[in-house]
Amino acid sequence: MASPEAPPGPALSGDPNSAGSGSGSGSDVSTPENLVAQSEAPLERAPVSPSDQSDRTETEVEPPASDTQDDSSDPLPDAQIRDDFSEPAAGERSGAATEAGRAISVAPTRKRRRRKKFFTEINGGPSLSRNRRYRLADPAKEIDMEALIAISVGFPVDSLTEEEIEANVVSVLGGSEQANYIIIRNHILARWRSNVSMWLTFEQALEAIRTEHRTLVHSAYYFLLEHGYINFGLAPAITEVKLRSADGVERANVVIVGAGMAGLVAARQLVFLGFKVVVLEGRARPGGRVRSKKMSGDGVEAAADLGGSVLTGINGNPLGVLARQLGLPLHKVRDVCPLYLPNGKAVNKDVDSKVEVSFNKLLDRVCNLRQSMIEEVKSIDVPLGTALEAFRHVYNVAGNPQERMLLDWHLANLEYANASLMSNLSMAYWDQDDPYEMGGDHCFIPGGNERFVREFAKDLPIFYGRTVESIRYGLDGVLVYAGGQEFRGDMVLCTVPLGVLKKGTIEFVPELPQRKLDAISRLGFGLLNKVAMLFTYNFWGADIDTFGHLAEDPSMRGEFFLFYSYHSVSGGPLLIALVAGEAAIKFEMMSPVESVNKVLDILRGIFTPKGIVVPDPVQAVCTRWGKDHFAYGSYSYVAIGSSGDDYDILSESVGDGRVFFAGEATNKQYPATMHGALLSGMREAANMLRVAKRRGIGSQ
Repeated sequence: MASPEAPPGPALSGDPNSAGSGSGSGSDVSTPENLVAQSEAPLERAPVSPSDQSDRTETEVEPPASDTQDDSSDPLPDAQIRDDFSEPAAGERSGAATEAGRAISVAPTRKRRRRKKFFTEINGGPSLSRNRRYRLADPAKEIDMEALIAISVGFPVDSLTEEEIEANVVSVLGGSEQANYIIIRNHILARWRSNVSMWLTFEQALEAIRTEHRTLVHSAYYFLLEHGYINFGLAPAITEVKLRSADGVERANVVIVGAGMAGLVAARQLVFLGFKVVVLEGRARPGGRVRSKKMSGDGVEAAADLGGSVLTGINGNPLGVLARQLGLPLHKVRDVCPLYLPNGKAVNKDVDSKVEVSFNKLLDRVCNLRQSMIEEVKSIDVPLGTALEAFRHVYNVAGNPQERMLLDWHLANLEYANASLMSNLSMAYWDQDDPYEMGGDHCFIPGGNERFVREFAKDLPIFYGRTVESIRYGLDGVLVYAGGQEFRGDMVLCTVPLGVLKKGTIEFVPELPQRKLDAISRLGFGLLNKVAMLFTYNFWGADIDTFGHLAEDPSMRGEFFLFYSYHSVSGGPLLIALVAGEAAIKFEMMSPVESVNKVLDILRGIFTPKGIVVPDPVQAVCTRWGKDHFAYGSYSYVAIGSSGDDYDILSESVGDGRVFFAGEATNKQYPATMHGALLSGMREAANMLRVAKRRGIGSQ
């Protein structure tokens, strides 16, 4: 029985005292009212930046434009970050009302998701009352709040994950033992999520559970702990424990290649699990494709995210947990996104709505077509762009020039989400990760995402300027050659971007298995670039976070097609223009001055007719992620002939548990996102622990 002070525990299958719904007074198995996490439910594709995700490499022009993205610079201190956010993220304050947001000037407004598709999602935003229950899409299934939190993190409703099955969390699959385990697992997860700044001990996890279930509590607690679902992050209580071995047992020596999000998270988790680690990084800084640059001039300063920038859905997102731990107020990216014609005039509202509806119908028709093709002919795949264009002709969509420019804008947005041209995307599997996308608002982090990186990098043994040339592995361990030095270990974790693996700049001896080489070849690795501009004042307005610009040339539809305002979160009047699709490739051939002048021409075409003066920027930076030798691109996508299975193949270890792989391109559920990279690092730390235990390394 739980102590009188302990919170009520979850109802367990077969428990004679179970109250069913958990509403019975005095029962120690009622649904715990105090275990509700702060709006934690499942996590843009960052056009990673969204992703949010991940674009990366820069050129800085001082003033006004430059092309050097990797010079070291610290994010702005907290005192210089504006906290007067116009809209808190869901979960940042209870019952927060959604602000409608107004477009700048007189332009008509439209709500636009920076996602691959527009679809309804389960949100964990509403305030939650005691013992309230929630329904999934299936009305026959009811889940309590703890189960909802578990689902948001990625656990299935009534079954085990592959990781749990591999970890043998229950003795027999199916039946009451598994049902009880799931309830206990959800309870522990929800309890920690209710206060992510504390370290949840095994004894605390056991408090609300009947003593006869102690074995299941042990199984669930240590699974969640070792796989990084609880007690992770950057809170002082967490980091203090994480920098030493949890059980005092010394396990294997691990060499980690890459100090990006995946490598840093894996390193911290491995240290906690008893491993000795060393991290090798070719750059002079940590973070990889997460890059925040301090920009300044004429008395203004701002922190610009040149790579991964947007938290793509905060429900269940581990990056949302990090923000809570650091006390960072998330800024919701408002959906209001006015569009402007090439001549600077606002797009007609009715025409805008018509084309947007038509665009979504085209996607729906392509989805219906591919379902029929997959059912009848298993191996057929064609470019997504080809299929969409065929349907456009059949249904006479976007028949006049303005409608065609609007449709091209939506196609550019799709190319941004996937970091690739429509002609390269697999019609069959381009959106294979949609079922896993985390719900909730898309958010900015004040001061830049590199704040997370620098916190993760603290106190880790990282060797910068060590470009890895060779990884050799065999029965006796691994040898990693970098910067003229040799690093020995029992295992190696390779977290380099897919672009680096495609280039073959790292020699593997023996060569990687053909199965993995084929997956590396099939998967796509695309490009997204940015122009970050710091101005002396905000001339575009404080009521919006995005606005778009249409292009007359279809081949250049992605050139500066979308603008992000970071004024509310960067510390200064910062505007970022995105370059996607074919335009992103051509962009890297242009001089930074030419690029910035093009952006200024667009901005002046929009605002000058309204009597608004657009000044020259005090500083501008142009990214060049395709030319970055530590990335060769921005983030992964499913190319023609590829599928989600290739992400899984990339994640497989080789050499009988000697060489492991992590990074966004190894995460089938959350590719092309910062949180996908983070979760892959946690995954591989757990995999390495399992291999070490199998070999008897550090066992007691």
